[in-house]
Amino acid sequence: DQHGARSQRSQEADKPHRRKGEKTYSCDDCGKEFTVKAELNRHQVIHTGERPFSCDLCGKSFSWERSLQQHQLIHSGVKAYSCDQCGRAFTQNGHLQNHLVSHSGIKAYSCEICGKTFSHIRSRNTHLNIHTRHVVYCCEQCDKQFVTGTQLQQHMFTHTVERPYKCDLCEKTFKAPRYLR
Repeated sequence: DQHGARSQRSQEADKPHRRKGEKTYSCDDCGKEFTVKAELNRHQVIHTGERPFSCDLCGKSFSWERSLQQHQLIHSGVKAYSCDQCGRAFTQNGHLQNHLVSHSGIKAYSCEICGKTFSHIRSRNTHLNIHTRHVVYCCEQCDKQFVTGTQLQQHMFTHTVERPYKCDLCEKTFKAPRYLR
């Protein structure tokens, strides 16, 4: 019958549906929204602190298997992405792309307190802690202040004559592992 039974198309129209890209799954902890339930489930481990994937070489653990895989490149020594301008090499293309900004001379982010400019917003945000005195790390040997613990750790190499890191290729020794390229 032409008018009796509803067409398949109109029955489909009654079903709940979503537009492409519409966010339908929401994290109860932070409100972040996702289009796919699996993405929400993957996200939620940041709130539980669960880190089921650990590196066999150094013991560092990760929430996601992909993060462990990226980390393991550090141990392999494989740095497939290198900068054409300075030769510095990276394990991930994203890290290279981030580095390339430093050669551009573009410093689009500035400190509204002192006017210092930065290539990356995270560098500017880290710098702001100097003015606000949030989590400032202080060197016990010279009282120099740092915004991050990593910066303090790197600085501490300036106070030592020890050079425990040796290049396998040229036998040259260094104070810090970051100089081994």
